[in-house]
Amino acid sequence: MTDHVDGIVQQWHRERPELEVSPMHVLGRLSRVAQQAERRLEGNFSRHGLDAGSFDVLATLRRNGPPYTLSPKDLAASAMITSSAVAQRLNRLEDRGLITRAKSSVDRRGTEVTLTQQGKDLVDATLPTHLAAEEELLAGLSASERHALADLLRKFGAGLVD
Repeated sequence: MTDHVDGIVQQWHRERPELEVSPMHVLGRLSRVAQQAERRLEGNFSRHGLDAGSFDVLATLRRNGPPYTLSPKDLAASAMITSSAVAQRLNRLEDRGLITRAKSSVDRRGTEVTLTQQGKDLVDATLPTHLAAEEELLAGLSASERHALADLLRKFGAGLVD
C-alpha cells in the first residue's frame, strides 16, 4: 500500500538523491493526518456553534469538575491552545454567555474563568458527537494498533517539549 507521501519521498529521492528524506515518511503523514482529522472534527464543532479552540476551552473547564473554574494561565496550560489565543477566545465565549470572568478569590490581581450552565450544557451536548467522530477517524485501526500508535506519539511528543 502506498500513499501521497510515498510519492513525494520518491520525487525527492529522484531530484536530490544525496539528501536523507526519510523523516518525511513520518512527519509528512503526521501533518496530512492532522489536517484531515481537524477538517472532520471541525464539522462536528460547527454543528454545535463552536470551533475546536472554543470547545477545548469549554471542555477543559468542564473536565476540571465543580466549580468549573480556572485562571486564564491554568486554562492555557491545560487546554490544547496557545496562551496568546486564550484572551480573544475568552472574550468570544463570554459574549455568548458560555463563561464568566471575575476577580480571583485567591489573588485579587488575577482573574477566574468559570463555565456557565449554558457552557456546561453545550459541552455535554457536543462531547458525545465529538467522541463518535474521533472513533470514526480511528475505525481502521485495531485496539492494539491504537494503543501502539498512542504510545509512539506520546514518546515522540515527549521529545519535543520546550
